[in-house]
Amino acid sequence: MLELRPNCECCDKDLPPESAEARICTYECTFCADCADDVLKDACPNCGGNLVARPIRPAAMLAKHPASTKRVLKAEGCAPKAA
Repeated sequence: MLELRPNCECCDKDLPPESAEARICTYECTFCADCADDVLKDACPNCGGNLVARPIRPAAMLAKHPASTKRVLKAEGCAPKAA
């Protein structure tokens, strides 16, 4: 089950569970659409995988399976993964 992390790892922008701006990789690294598109060019800086829109969990299911509250932030900042 997805954690639905609460923030962008690059800029720390809040990304609530209902946000259409959240982008994730297969490891669920989480970024906002602006960082994913403009800074990372849709490639995860952690694993090199592609970033896609994070699904939105229906409100009724959020009550049963709440989103994570643990914030993850890259201390060294974000840059595209070197090829």
